[in-house]
Amino acid sequence: MPNTLKKEYDYIIIGAGSAGNVLATRLTEDPNISVLLLEAGGPDYRLDFRTQMPAALAYPLQGTRYNWAYKTEPEPFMNNRRMDCGRGKGLGGSSLINGMCYIRGNAMDYDNWANIKGLEQWAYNNCLPYFKKSETRDIGANEYHGDSGPVRVTTPKLNNNVLFHAMVDAAVQAGFPRTDDLNGFQQEGFGPMDRTVTPNGRRSSTARGYLDLSKNRNNLTIVTHATTDTILFSNKTAIGVKWIQNKKTHETFVNREVILCAGAIASPQILQRSGIGPRKLLEELDIHVVNQLPGVGQNLQDHLELYLQFECKKPVSIYPATKWHRKLMIGAQWLFKGTGLGASNQFEAGGFIRTHEEFEWPNIQYHFLPIAVNYNGSNPINYHSFQAHMGSMRSPSRGRIQVKSKNPFDHPSILFNYMSHEQDWKEFRAGIRITREIFKQPALAPYVGKEISPSINVTTDNELDNFVKQFGETAYHPSCSNKMGYDDMSVVDATGKVHEIEGIRVVDASIMPEIITGNLNACTIMMAEKIADIIMKKAPLPVSDAPYFKANNTPIRNV
Repeated sequence: MPNTLKKEYDYIIIGAGSAGNVLATRLTEDPNISVLLLEAGGPDYRLDFRTQMPAALAYPLQGTRYNWAYKTEPEPFMNNRRMDCGRGKGLGGSSLINGMCYIRGNAMDYDNWANIKGLEQWAYNNCLPYFKKSETRDIGANEYHGDSGPVRVTTPKLNNNVLFHAMVDAAVQAGFPRTDDLNGFQQEGFGPMDRTVTPNGRRSSTARGYLDLSKNRNNLTIVTHATTDTILFSNKTAIGVKWIQNKKTHETFVNREVILCAGAIASPQILQRSGIGPRKLLEELDIHVVNQLPGVGQNLQDHLELYLQFECKKPVSIYPATKWHRKLMIGAQWLFKGTGLGASNQFEAGGFIRTHEEFEWPNIQYHFLPIAVNYNGSNPINYHSFQAHMGSMRSPSRGRIQVKSKNPFDHPSILFNYMSHEQDWKEFRAGIRITREIFKQPALAPYVGKEISPSINVTTDNELDNFVKQFGETAYHPSCSNKMGYDDMSVVDATGKVHEIEGIRVVDASIMPEIITGNLNACTIMMAEKIADIIMKKAPLPVSDAPYFKANNTPIRNV
């Protein structure tokens, strides 16, 4: 990594997150290409257990060292709560602070994208080779998985917590399928959940996986604590980036492209601040309009989820691990051996179901956790307990991102409009009731005590709806705010190029046309791998012929 900053590079990548690090690494494989990678956060400190220990995943969400800690506007269908919208800050982006669940989405998500005119190249069998390219799975390669990619993927082992096995067995007893691989032939069902963790128990962020391969290359310059102000234009061609570090403003120029990888919240904000977006909004803020694109910041989507919590009648949960003396032991085992509770994110089992035959593929996701606590570590239950995270996958609700000023340090206005569609309420009511059925099955009978949340007294539609309004939380999956496509509200084309503008591309979760069925990190990495080949003018990887499961209107379960 050169110590001197040049005035001009072939590419400037804004954001060293799940996509930006992939692109920085792939583009600099050509020694003749120079890349400047700008990251508004700091380094991914390898000695900081908060980001490196899988079991410590709640810590980075607390405070603002690694978290932008955005808040939404009052959500009108959620009791007007201002809700959390945490995003990663630092090398690795949100892969530095996420839950490390390696879930790719359903094959039919991508075929659904490919049904949009112009996006045919995003079909599942086109995308699968890029998932495989990005991955090294600890148990080896097959037609769905890779064994030589930068991201390390660890599979749950048979000797993990007994509650994981009981939860999956109970779901099968309730009539739902069992699946051995949620990223393989059949996503629908319950089974083990892979995680982005290295063999020695460290978080496999894209900083560790990708930047470790490229950070010492002479043609890659990485600058941290560099806040992007605006993208610079000459007429309708991007020519560089204006950015700020230590209160000093810099202007750096490009020979080829600016690639915006700042994520679903910051990418539309940067575009709008740079003069690309809805004309009325930009003119109200006295921002020069480079190009009127009304879709910038629109189509915002997320996954909302609930925690359904139960007392555990046997002392088999990981509740004792919350005690300070146990934390010391767990930390030492993780630090010196890379094993034990500290080496797992504790999300080792989960599932996907359809709540009704009208859904062609799963519309509800489960994460099981052998302790009852909020995702960000708040509100822990102080006795043996466990929970299911349950949430809907493809809500029809749509939100928006709007820049509030020209100041690059001001957070934008964020509104998801959670639960604004009747389908949302139907899915959550069904999901809560199905979860309760699962937890009544014989496999869990030795363990399930009282229902802590929402409690057995919450049963009617109205009571369930009120529980959702009061306790629904983000699953931290904002996306789709600069969608791919070719309609009037699309922002980028099938290769990430911004419509009607030269020299600028967006590559991150914001360009998804519709949110996927599952966690977003693996998909974002895949998209960056795929677009990197396009930028480098490489032939696409050969199309996969791996089959995948389709429900074809079969009943949602065997009963």
